[in-house]
Amino acid sequence: MTQFFVIIAQMAPYLLLGFMFAGLLHAFIPTQFYGKYLSKGNFSSVLYATLFGIPLPLCSCGVIPTAMSLRKEGASKASVVSFLIATPQTGIDSILATYGLMGLPFAIVRPLAALVTAVFGGLLSTIFNKESGESADCVKEVKREQRSLLGKLKEAMRYAFVDMMQDIGRYLLLGLVVAALIAAFVPQEWFTVFEGNTWASMLLVLCISIPMYICATGSIPIAVALMLKGLTPGAALVLLMAGPACNLASILVVNKVMGRKTLALYLISIILGSVSFGFLVDYLQFHGVVNFLGQLIEEKACHHGGPSILSIISGIILSLLLFNALVIARFRNKHNNKKTTSMKTYHIKGMTCNHCRQSAEKAILNVKGVSSATVSLDKGEAYVEGTASQEDICKAIEEIGFTCSVK
Repeated sequence: MTQFFVIIAQMAPYLLLGFMFAGLLHAFIPTQFYGKYLSKGNFSSVLYATLFGIPLPLCSCGVIPTAMSLRKEGASKASVVSFLIATPQTGIDSILATYGLMGLPFAIVRPLAALVTAVFGGLLSTIFNKESGESADCVKEVKREQRSLLGKLKEAMRYAFVDMMQDIGRYLLLGLVVAALIAAFVPQEWFTVFEGNTWASMLLVLCISIPMYICATGSIPIAVALMLKGLTPGAALVLLMAGPACNLASILVVNKVMGRKTLALYLISIILGSVSFGFLVDYLQFHGVVNFLGQLIEEKACHHGGPSILSIISGIILSLLLFNALVIARFRNKHNNKKTTSMKTYHIKGMTCNHCRQSAEKAILNVKGVSSATVSLDKGEAYVEGTASQEDICKAIEEIGFTCSVK
């Protein structure tokens, strides 16, 4: 239980930053931006998404809401895959920290590896996961009203900390629980097997790194300590790439929102990229081309001494937001979605998120003769009151990409 709260405190600042960034993207950046740069699923959009993600200081959990927001706003799956791979591996902060603790060679190869791996993953998705029609699940939406700055900020806050929390909160919580169990019960003595140069040690690091939460900056002192105990530079790079690039929380969310095929391509890209660059680093090291061990500085891990005040406060805020999204909001929605005897019920198929629900609700309310409408995402139903015909309501729902039937 203690390990669970420690991980929440560690991750909370990055997660809150990610949710906030997703909300601001949703409220302030027009959908046309994504249609122009990230929606086509070709090499250019993949490269733009990668270059956009590399400098952002978002970890493997903080990147989740941002990437899902990009997807819902019109970015192609290929672009989102590239963004998901590139962003958590590096950031301005982690690049500088890598240079300070591990030297210039690692500071160069780390973002380079993230760039190549992310582009490779995006291109794989372009080839094997082609999309037709609209690139995003919910891109067909009612045009947004013009809002003031304050109105946009309110929209950003609600989208970030209510809607997106409801969309991925339970999967995120499940990933946190499992990651905490792994962190608590996997003994650190296991890493003593990394003495020597076998590629099996690289694969073992990969297997442990992928499900565990390790942030891009927090992974640096761990890699340094393991290298000082005999871990090869290549295996350390696998830890630096695969650890931050994904964890169980991101795996569960990608599977839910983007499907198994996209998840498989995402994981294949990370595995092949990290192992390939790991072998390259070891080759350069042991053939005397580049010395990755020459500038190591022995320092204590940055997380020693327990969570900071900021982490504790952020953890409390995150816990309250998750409780609101998973308990209070769901109870409130169930209560609000109870229909009256005068309401008609419509079954809606194709809704996957709150963005879909809001689009369906707006479309129904725009139908002449509708006096009130409530859409339940959990039940896939709309409760409509008014004089509008069933044909007009179903037509409005189907025009934004969903299917409709009358109960």
